[in-house]
Amino acid sequence: NVVQGGDTIEINGNKRHIISYLSDFLFTPQRAMTPVKALSGGECNRLLLAKLFSQPTNLLVLDEPTNDLDIETLELLEEWLINYQGTLLLVSHDRTFLDNVVTSTLVFSGNGHIEEYIGGYQDWVRQKLSQPISQPVMLKTKTKKSVAEKSSQTKKLNYKEQNELRALPEHIEMLEAEQTKLQVLIANPEFYRESTERISYVLAQLKKLAVDLDEAYQRWEELEKRS
Repeated sequence: NVVQGGDTIEINGNKRHIISYLSDFLFTPQRAMTPVKALSGGECNRLLLAKLFSQPTNLLVLDEPTNDLDIETLELLEEWLINYQGTLLLVSHDRTFLDNVVTSTLVFSGNGHIEEYIGGYQDWVRQKLSQPISQPVMLKTKTKKSVAEKSSQTKKLNYKEQNELRALPEHIEMLEAEQTKLQVLIANPEFYRESTERISYVLAQLKKLAVDLDEAYQRWEELEKRS
């Protein structure tokens, strides 16, 4: 069935006996001689994989390949895909399988927009969580406008606090500009090909900026209430 009646097969330029090749797919020599109609469902799945990987290809397109696979066959498929030398395009709902196999993830984020992330599903989640959500535009507009309007009405604030309140808009704008710059940097898939130290440093800076912005908004609210 795999070699159409022959007894040898060529895999990646190397000739192998068909019994040896089928042993990679968990078939014993006796079971390898069994008629296909007598195979179990799991064995039929492994036979299909054996036929698939016996073909000389440099591109595989797999749509939900883990459906109805037992644990042994799933682990076998993962091993062969990890060692596959060509390009693999894979669609799967199995997040663990994706994490174990893929090196890049294409995420459909809506409105025809596709984003690429290095790594599997969990890598995508981690990268998305590292991008803090900006404060609502309405709040930012209100902040800058209110600070300007209230700057001349700070009778309840001491001199140092009045200066702090006047300086807050510029300080917030500076933090937002730096935050946007880093978000653009990490949104580039090439960013995650840099060194671990560089990636950790940038993500830490982005996290710190989110904290600083939150504190700045809270401080503005506190001073404005007292003004």
